[in-house]
Parts: sequence; C-alpha cells; structure tokens
Amino acid sequence: MSDNVGGDQIRAFVERVERLEEEITALNTDKREVYAEAKGNGFNVKAIKHIVRTRKQDPDDRAELETIIDLYMAALGMGGDDE
Repeated sequence: MSDNVGGDQIRAFVERVERLEEEITALNTDKREVYAEAKGNGFNVKAIKHIVRTRKQDPDDRAELETIIDLYMAALGMGGDDE
C-alpha cells in the first residue's frame, strides 16, 4: 500500500513539473514574439533585453556596477570626457 501511495505522490509531482515546463515553454514563446514585435517596430532588441536585465537588478548594486564600469572605461580611454 505504501508503495502505491509513494508512486501516486511521485506521479503527481512529475505531472506538476511537466505542466510547469509546458507553461514555461509557452511563456518563452510569448516572450520571443514580443521581442520580434519590438524589432518589427524598429526597436533594438539587444537594448531592450539590456534594459530588462538592468531593471531586475537592485538599484544599489546597479549603481555600484555602473561606477566600476565607468572607472574601467576611463582607464581604457573610453570615457566620454577623454574623447
């Protein structure tokens, strides 16, 4: 009896994960379509993806990273003031 209950529980978990994977696939397809639509309207998809990534970051972490990037770019002579 306990083997059957365990098997039923495992099956339920597996089926839930499978449903979630199907939902993830559908959402990823939707996301690709949004990016394709943006591209079709003349927007730069790389820039949009960068903005999406940036908006996910903690503001303090983002500010720190941007400061470091600016410092490194200035060291390489790539800063706006040096050009």
